[in-house]
Amino acid sequence: MSAKKLAEFIKKAVSPYHTVEESRKILEKKGFKRLEAGEDWKLAKGGKYYVIPFKTAIFAFTLPAGRTSRGLHIAAAHTDFPCLHLKPKAEQESAGYMRLNTEVYGGPILNTWMDRPLSLAGRVLLKSKKVYEPREVLVDFERPVVTIPNLAIHYNREVNKGVELTKQNDMLPLLGMMSEDLDKDNYFVEMLAKEIGEKASDILDFDLIVYNPEAPVFVGMNADMLSCPRLDNITSCFALVEGIGNETKAAGVNLIALFDNEEIGSGTKQGADSALLNGILKRIYTAFGKSETELENDIQKGFLLSVDVAHALHPAKTEKFDRHNCMLMGEGVTFKLSANQRYSYDAVAVASLQQLCDKNKIKYKKFVNHSDMPGGGTLGPIISSWLPMYTVDIGVPILAMHSARELMGAADQDELEKLIRVFME
Repeated sequence: MSAKKLAEFIKKAVSPYHTVEESRKILEKKGFKRLEAGEDWKLAKGGKYYVIPFKTAIFAFTLPAGRTSRGLHIAAAHTDFPCLHLKPKAEQESAGYMRLNTEVYGGPILNTWMDRPLSLAGRVLLKSKKVYEPREVLVDFERPVVTIPNLAIHYNREVNKGVELTKQNDMLPLLGMMSEDLDKDNYFVEMLAKEIGEKASDILDFDLIVYNPEAPVFVGMNADMLSCPRLDNITSCFALVEGIGNETKAAGVNLIALFDNEEIGSGTKQGADSALLNGILKRIYTAFGKSETELENDIQKGFLLSVDVAHALHPAKTEKFDRHNCMLMGEGVTFKLSANQRYSYDAVAVASLQQLCDKNKIKYKKFVNHSDMPGGGTLGPIISSWLPMYTVDIGVPILAMHSARELMGAADQDELEKLIRVFME
């Protein structure tokens, strides 16, 4: 079952940096060769390559061994997830406790982060001999080092009617109790230095998040559901990395794009709303001896899958959904449709993907939001505005989206990975 492998991947994919690193390992085991973004590329027919232009985004592609007879096939996902991000001055003394000062990233369901064992992960930047090339160290504390305690019901009798949590005060994780020998001004940096085996004086900056380290578990009478942190959108990242590179008769360029910053709008250098993908495609075609016209032709003949999780029908809130166009966990891959283009929608693209699924016996169903509930956006409309090709938004249906712990039908991952494989073939 693909969901078991997914669960193991998610245990290690604790930040966008770690998701890229774990993806790199899988690609290299498959024989992909690394290219450097700042160097000339030499590409061979039938070759498999990847590039990490920025440390939270990774792109991988395969080239046809023979004559090209179809356009580009691209699948995109995102490495980031809603969480808490540490501020530079992280220590905050409060009433005899040490808390960490955080900024909310994206749109998490805040109360789901309360009363959980939480950990820290990300990247640390260190002094080096080259000003523009600081040393970098990935760090994952792995163990629970912080938590965010709720206020007891005795001090808020109305808590079960709903409580608004303030981001600047209520969402600051508790690191420990103050002591006389604890340096309240430099404690966190010193703790971080010890964790990575470096001098505190060498730490220039850090990009760290609070994440949920709780292990994935299969739940239900038949263990057919996966309860897990970060399903949005590591389900898609894993499916893309697993799906590319297995094809043997592909007659065109296949590419997967794992962007960052989707949860905050994608408007960054490593996000989907940038010139990054277009630039990489131009480099591929130039290095492969193809003209700009050939690239434009392949874009016109091409197909893009925007792969992100979808909303499964909630059993207690069915009125929030269009009951005639909804999706249950366990029903396979969701085709996410929107006439207003919050999800990419083109009837030709949808019909083509339907035929691919029908031919390969892949379970799927179409989803449209309730007309009074517009839902969220995703990568598809953004990328296709820069890269005009047929596009469909797809993904596995989940419950508790943007919670610290989400829920999916375990078998749906098999269907998604199968679709990515046949799409690349």
